Amino acid sequence: MSQNESAKAGTVDFTTFVLSLSTATLQHLGQTGKDKEKIAPQSLAMAQQTIDILAMLKEKTKGNLSEEEEKLLGNILYDLRMRFVEASRSSES
Repeated sequence: MSQNESAKAGTVDFTTFVLSLSTATLQHLGQTGKDKEKIAPQSLAMAQQTIDILAMLKEKTKGNLSEEEEKLLGNILYDLRMRFVEASRSSES
């Protein structure tokens, strides 16, 4: 079953789980609309906690992920960390 088919069937795989945590982080950063449009109240503490969970997953699953999963998790962590820094700076202004 492909990833698309498993998502349609409602099953959760590692990729779907990581993407859901990424989406939650974006919501906590208030960036789930188009072009980072703020559509939810910002919670930097919750965003940081979810980023920390993703970092823990990366560490705990080291050596057990496919190359694709490892790359996805690394890219998502990098992107979310950069967005977090940007949001932190914006909230200080």
